[in-house]
Amino acid sequence: MSGFVPLTARSMTLGQGPDGRWHYRRSLASRVILLTTMAVGITAAVIAVGAYFTARMQMQDSLDHSLLQRAKAAAATNVLLDLNLNANRVPSWAVGAGDVRIGYVHVDGDVVSIDTGPEIPLGSSELEVAGGSQPYSIRTVTVDGERFRVASVPLTGPEPRPDNVALVIAQSLEDQDRILARLGWVTLAFGMAGVLVAAAAGWAVASNGLRPVRKLTTSVEEIARTEDFTPLPVEGDDEVARLATAFNQMLTTLDATRTRQRQLVADAGHELRTPLTSLRTNIDLLTMEVDAPDAALPADARREVLEDVRAQIEELTTLIGDLTELAREAPAVPLVEPVDLAEIVDHAVQRVRRRAPGLTFEVFTRPWRLTGEAAALERAVTNMLDNAAKWSPEGGKVTVRLSDGVLTVDDQGPGIAEAHRELVFDRFWRAPDSRTMPGSGLGLSIVRQVVERHAGTVQVTESAGGGTRLVMRLPGEERVSGG
Repeated sequence: MSGFVPLTARSMTLGQGPDGRWHYRRSLASRVILLTTMAVGITAAVIAVGAYFTARMQMQDSLDHSLLQRAKAAAATNVLLDLNLNANRVPSWAVGAGDVRIGYVHVDGDVVSIDTGPEIPLGSSELEVAGGSQPYSIRTVTVDGERFRVASVPLTGPEPRPDNVALVIAQSLEDQDRILARLGWVTLAFGMAGVLVAAAAGWAVASNGLRPVRKLTTSVEEIARTEDFTPLPVEGDDEVARLATAFNQMLTTLDATRTRQRQLVADAGHELRTPLTSLRTNIDLLTMEVDAPDAALPADARREVLEDVRAQIEELTTLIGDLTELAREAPAVPLVEPVDLAEIVDHAVQRVRRRAPGLTFEVFTRPWRLTGEAAALERAVTNMLDNAAKWSPEGGKVTVRLSDGVLTVDDQGPGIAEAHRELVFDRFWRAPDSRTMPGSGLGLSIVRQVVERHAGTVQVTESAGGGTRLVMRLPGEERVSGG
């Protein structure tokens, strides 16, 4: 097999994410170790380089100062009174030590070397000193691969002394370069040791500092595997504790959602069982009539069974529609537009009036404009009116009032006990005395869901006649005539 890895596979090996950033596939611990090592390593490198160059500058300045002081002392000594420009008779002790090269240069360019070592090249800097245009000069020259620091000063000894002559002394930089090389290696060694210490410190920080995170991760993985939404223990008040607290809140929400879903399924199954059982019984009766013509049902009985089947199918259709409405927190395709709540109420009253011809509807509405879903609002108002019609006695009256965004619907029924008023908006909840009456217990739940989606409120109180009063409030504004 080839030893080359395809680019895509190699990129994934390096830990590149969808955006090409390599660190996305690295663990948090490895990133902490890497960043700590990089930070300390860069800091150590900057300190080491700074220390190296500082030491180099200090050593250079110290050497330059020493050479200039020696040269000035030699230039002012009486030993130069007997100087012969054509002889090599200046002793090394004249400049205070025996570790330097000695020579002199005349302004016309004549150079005399006092010792027998390799010739040190002199240039314009020394000539300018000899001519008096510069008080001194100091520079670095290289002779046969060896570096020298060269200082020159004019002769300043007592008279008589030659004019336009500069004394030149040079000192090898071999010792200084050796010291700096050793310092460089020592600095590099300490820098690498610092990086290793930083890596160890990063590993210690990642191992100990991220232990709570690993513990939290293990707990979350256990919850994901077992679906046990028991809250996690929270210790302290640091960032990990805040994360655990937020996760516990999410667990509580998920548990509540799962409970509601299970309750919805259980309640829906319970509500569907009754009409389906009755429908199956009626279909069995009709099937028996087909299979046994001699046992045919009377026409009135057959008509009654068919009407019962039709009513049960309508009940199932309504129940399924209610379940579909409640199963979603928001409409699949919301159609939000400016609507007039008064028009919606009038249209809903007309629909319910046809369903309950034995009741009287007293309606008073004032225009109220808002932005919302017309179909959902009409469904909510219709459910409120259906509830009032169901509980009102034959020949009773339902009173509907809309003013300033407040819709009230009063019936003449028995009313709702105060202890049950907050429960009427729960899904499938039905009062004990209404178990035998038609309905699924979802109508007012839909009302509350629609109203809350429109930032409104709905509540149940007692009407002036002792019946039930439903009050719905929706934010909006009164429509101005001609506006």
